[in-house]
Amino acid sequence: MTAIDSRRGRIALMVAHCAGMVDLVALPVWVGTLMGHYRFDPQQAGGLATLFLAAAVLASVALAPLFGRLPRRAIAAAGFGIAALAFVAASGLQDFAGMAVLHALAGLSAGAALSVTHGTIARGAHPHRLFAIVGIALGVFAVAFFAVVPPLLAALGGTVLFQAFATVMAVAAVVALLAFPQVDGAEPEAAAPAAGAAPMPRAVWFGIVGIACMGLVQAMTFAFLERVGNVRGFGTAAVTGVLVALSIVNLFPAALAAVLEKRWSARSVLLTGPVLQALLVALIMQASVFAPYAAAASVFAAVMIFTHTFAFGLLASLEPSGRALAATPAMIMTGAAIGPILGGTLVKGFGYGAIGIAALAIDLAALLLFARLLPRTHNVGAIA
Repeated sequence: MTAIDSRRGRIALMVAHCAGMVDLVALPVWVGTLMGHYRFDPQQAGGLATLFLAAAVLASVALAPLFGRLPRRAIAAAGFGIAALAFVAASGLQDFAGMAVLHALAGLSAGAALSVTHGTIARGAHPHRLFAIVGIALGVFAVAFFAVVPPLLAALGGTVLFQAFATVMAVAAVVALLAFPQVDGAEPEAAAPAAGAAPMPRAVWFGIVGIACMGLVQAMTFAFLERVGNVRGFGTAAVTGVLVALSIVNLFPAALAAVLEKRWSARSVLLTGPVLQALLVALIMQASVFAPYAAAASVFAAVMIFTHTFAFGLLASLEPSGRALAATPAMIMTGAAIGPILGGTLVKGFGYGAIGIAALAIDLAALLLFARLLPRTHNVGAIA
């Protein structure tokens, strides 16, 4: 039996988090490949990514209330395994309808696996710190992904992307089967009555919807980050360099969030995050020269990672059963699921600048929700 806070358990959770959150790393390459290699229009390409993410949301919403009774290791291993098979099949297709079915199947399966992963992290001794650890792992994974996959795509074509996704999911399935941790050394069924007894505090819902809003802005922008750079004439090599820089920057925000856990107020972080995010989107989508585009794009994802790490630790303290954070894929991917197709629709109808205007409105909603999450005196140190 593997404990959550053991070295073996942490490695399994790190691998599972990287596989389940592959969209947070790969979305611009994903949408760019569907448009550039498969010749789908922005709305179709965004729609395929949305199908994956929407299916992950459905899986998370369905499983989160049952978290205490689920066979978590089996769900993680089977979910990632089925997702791997779906991506293998997708690598052999070119038509939109077949791609749509397989994207939905992969999202449903990976979302189920990610839901039990995040619920398990929330039941660890130090959820904020453990979520920061898996966030650091995601940053390392992003560096490896951008170092390997874009050159292979350029050399071998779009099918490489889905083969890479299949490989990531297959590795996660094997690791989950061998080492996915158990909660508190107890059987899931034994923990169910205590975990499911109390209703979630109302404040938790403000946090869930606020993170969903930031996830929407993240996905709406990130999905077209690569495309807007090419449309502005910055060049494929320069835009790829920005993606590599972004992946390197992403090594640091989760680690920084762990160091600052007891030093910075959670309220301050959550109120600053949406403001920074909206400003960066405006720069990315409006920049006509490379330098401001590159600077904003390089740190864009880091804002979401840093803010969400504080939000995760905060929500784990407010709702310790793990049910709310088993819905982490839903709170991130509800927004993320809408993001690619909304962004594609805005780009198709009004141009890339429309994404910046939409981001401003959505981040304002996130700001108002986070303002209601905690009283001014509540800080991370007080709840750790």
